[in-house]
Amino acid sequence: MTQSFRITLLPGDGIGPEIMAVAVDVMNQVGSQLDLSFDFQEALMGGVAIDETGSPLPDATLATCKQSDAVLLAAIGGYKWDTLPRHQRPETGLLGLRAGLELFANLRPATILPQLIDASSLKREVVEGVDIMVVRELTGGIYFGEPKGIFQSETGEKRGVSTMAYTESEIDRIGRVAFETAQKRQGRLCSVDKANVLEVSQLWRDCITALAADYPDVELSHLYVDNAAMQLVRWPKQFDTIVTGNLFGDILSDAAAMLTGSIGMLPSASLGAAGPGVFEPVHGSAPDIAGQDQANPLAQVLSAAMMLRYGLDQPEAADKIEAAVSTVLDQGYRTGDIMAEGMTAVGCKAMGDAILKALA
Repeated sequence: MTQSFRITLLPGDGIGPEIMAVAVDVMNQVGSQLDLSFDFQEALMGGVAIDETGSPLPDATLATCKQSDAVLLAAIGGYKWDTLPRHQRPETGLLGLRAGLELFANLRPATILPQLIDASSLKREVVEGVDIMVVRELTGGIYFGEPKGIFQSETGEKRGVSTMAYTESEIDRIGRVAFETAQKRQGRLCSVDKANVLEVSQLWRDCITALAADYPDVELSHLYVDNAAMQLVRWPKQFDTIVTGNLFGDILSDAAAMLTGSIGMLPSASLGAAGPGVFEPVHGSAPDIAGQDQANPLAQVLSAAMMLRYGLDQPEAADKIEAAVSTVLDQGYRTGDIMAEGMTAVGCKAMGDAILKALA
């Protein structure tokens, strides 16, 4: 029996529509092979939404997203909208989408594809075989804690204050996402904190440790954030799944991403307790190459695979797409951003055609 899913597409700006078109073709093809049907609804977000409606996230778009099983986002923003007031910028739409869908967990993989290993700035023996998932808490911590602001002290000196705060329930819900993610991977979870100095981190460690009893198949370890940063560069293969708070996750996920050498290859997911998640490439909208058939669609295609795995619970479809991407790289096809000597240069559409051929 055919399973049907309602997917909201947010192509956005710059290269967004080009890479989204490739991802849709790939999903339709894998769907036809596995009795999956996708009802795609396209909606406005980002700069294109500002131009048409005056808002980076129109109410109609958020409503469409809420009614879907998952949301696939391409890229938003560009020079054209950089000078607008903050509340009108494309990036504000992204924050509004996360808030509106109550997305508290950000999943950022850093996987070394063997075909692109020489793109990494680290030695081959250090990065070969690296496959890490960073699970970052997205809606709490120091970015949202109160009080915050710049205040006048009693001496007349200015004093900047930001508060790092987490409640037990906030830690428990991100912890459960991390443990469940580790179960789908190699069964190892490293929780990163600063419990030797910060009380908020001591609570974090206590809560994560207590959760471990519910997941006996996952091996839990703990690292202080400074050591974790060092270990990521020293010997990244020791990690499987990492869970951490908003600030530490912001930094560590970018560090992990650069192990792979090309940010243009990386997908991400933002998940909530219920309702649809948002799946998107880590890279930006690259307005300088928009409409020129030069974009690399692979991170968008891999975001669709992440959507199938973590948003729609269709691991077989995700495996097929990831294998097709690997096949295409084995065949030597490269877009400009990952081009290397002796490889075959292709544009966005030709790369998509190559993936469809590999799937077939």
